[in-house]
Amino acid sequence: MIKEERVRIIDIAEELGLSTATVSNVIHGKTKKISDRTVQMVQQKLEERHYIPNMAGLLLAQNNSRIIGVVVKDHEKYEGHVLEDPFIASSMNYLADEIERAGKFMMLKKAKDIMEIVTFASMWNLDGLVVLSFCTDEYQTLRNQIHIPFVVYDGYFDNQGRICNIMIDDRDGGRQMGQHFRELGHERVLCISDNKICMDLARYEGFCQGFGAKTAFMMIPMQQEERRRFYEQHLEELTSYTAIFAVSDYYAIDLMRFLTGHGIRIPEDISVAGFDSNPICEQTIPKLTSVYQDGRERAVMAIGLLGKMMEDAQYTENIVAPVQLIVRDSTAKYTKQTKM
Repeated sequence: MIKEERVRIIDIAEELGLSTATVSNVIHGKTKKISDRTVQMVQQKLEERHYIPNMAGLLLAQNNSRIIGVVVKDHEKYEGHVLEDPFIASSMNYLADEIERAGKFMMLKKAKDIMEIVTFASMWNLDGLVVLSFCTDEYQTLRNQIHIPFVVYDGYFDNQGRICNIMIDDRDGGRQMGQHFRELGHERVLCISDNKICMDLARYEGFCQGFGAKTAFMMIPMQQEERRRFYEQHLEELTSYTAIFAVSDYYAIDLMRFLTGHGIRIPEDISVAGFDSNPICEQTIPKLTSVYQDGRERAVMAIGLLGKMMEDAQYTENIVAPVQLIVRDSTAKYTKQTKM
């Protein structure tokens, strides 16, 4: 079977006896200096020859590409699977909906270094950016390197201007979880995280506040295999607690799998809870108690803020979105007879 060759601009131009520049200008809508007859003639020939435009070229040739870049940090803790993380995947889903609703195109990129965004933004003539999961001190550096508007989706940093930041009330989320454990009658509780700074620290401090006392904290490894070995080594300590709060659903679900694999019942022996309340929380066994943040509303805010920044390059806004505890099956009332 003979493969049909793609029709090129030069082919159209030669057939009509026109310059490639004239044909290109008609394709790109730059027709102010071209007669109506010529425009009509080119358009008819394009249709007749089934010319398929290079959409990337069309977008890049315009002053406004209508492309919104979404960049997520490819952090080592995801071990090459960052887009499979429930929070990241859910965020991408909502952002894709809102970007399309705004009449724009979404272009997704993973990046290990925030400076990769500089090349990415200029190469694709982006209208704006939504940036996720980079470190606190990197956003202002990026702001000094690029001119296009960008919104930080989950930042925890000192905003010095020309950046819009959407964060959630991490401290209150932790507080609600601590209060929940206290109301269930738990006395020995633990918080686990791979760090004790920024939003995770706020969640832990809120957790202590809600529980009414300083609680135990355990720093866990980021890498899954290392984390499993760590849990094995600390199994006796883990099972001495009646309730464990993980600062993310990812770590909560991972912990539940480890514990149940060792014959520990959840929530009968240990209550486990997470943070983010991703859709996967409804699919775990038992269903995971977690702190809910409205991903759809967050995406709406992000794209709305980008629109404001496109109109005013100096626009700055910080938003702290509320969160809500969602109680499911992985936490239960504690009595001294509860544990085996």
